[in-house]
Amino acid sequence: MSVIGFDTSNYTTSIAYYNGSSGVNCSQLLPVAQGELGLRQSDAVFHHTKSLPVLSGRLFSDIAIDEITAIGVSTRPRAVEGSYMPCFMVGYSHAKLLSDILGVPIVECSHQQGHIAASLWSASRLDLMDTPHIAWHLSGGTTELLLVEPEGETVRCTRIGGTSDISAGQLIDRAGQMLGLSFPAGKELDAVSQQSDTNDLFRVKCNDSTFSLSGVQNKVSEYYKKTNNIADTARYTLRCVSYAVYTVTEQALMKYSDLPVVFSGGVASNSILRETLKPLNPVFAQPQFSTDNAMGVAVIAYRCTEE
Repeated sequence: MSVIGFDTSNYTTSIAYYNGSSGVNCSQLLPVAQGELGLRQSDAVFHHTKSLPVLSGRLFSDIAIDEITAIGVSTRPRAVEGSYMPCFMVGYSHAKLLSDILGVPIVECSHQQGHIAASLWSASRLDLMDTPHIAWHLSGGTTELLLVEPEGETVRCTRIGGTSDISAGQLIDRAGQMLGLSFPAGKELDAVSQQSDTNDLFRVKCNDSTFSLSGVQNKVSEYYKKTNNIADTARYTLRCVSYAVYTVTEQALMKYSDLPVVFSGGVASNSILRETLKPLNPVFAQPQFSTDNAMGVAVIAYRCTEE
């Protein structure tokens, strides 16, 4: 028994194979022009349509088609009413076509559910799919602290905290743009920050597991104008984000003290964040499965159709 998973998020095309123990994920970032902070949905749809045949050809070159027993696909950002983004329809159309041709079931989930499943699988903690836990979804479009509870063979995610305005990923990308880094800026900002040892920090105000990052963007801009130092500004940005996430996690654990804390999303691959959160004994995905990928979607499809 093995499954294929599709995920066509706003900035990454991915397709994955999973057989219940091991898996392979093939991904490709969508092209964003230097200096730009993203893509229009119409452009994202176009690039997904171009990328999927290339990635599927790479994946299926080593897979026997008669082994496939189900197809998984993310169809929306979150599993809540009204959550929609056109780019996910590219993945769905390919997944539906493949399921019809092979005569196997199709399993739909949200991008967010896929992120959590990918994190748990890569951290060897799939047991947490069957028990309540707290999870961060930290990405370019989302900074949410979630109460995650089992729901059949997948999970139900309830927002219990996070940002009240821009996401951590948006702050990082805007800082990266200011510093002349490419988009998405997370990896480059992380690498550049390693050249600094500054302990400068703006302590974000956190109340009831919620914080605002729009003011931090202004602080980052002021800091760069004052220091004119790219490495220090990169580290300052990431320390501000990490402090906010740490503080809110501590607040949440006062209410959910017995629950483990899981981190998913591209921002969760950041080294400063991981070091800052160590005292809370978090569950982190392997970095390559923190960013957008289809592995979690495949894991969910496997669980939902396993006999």
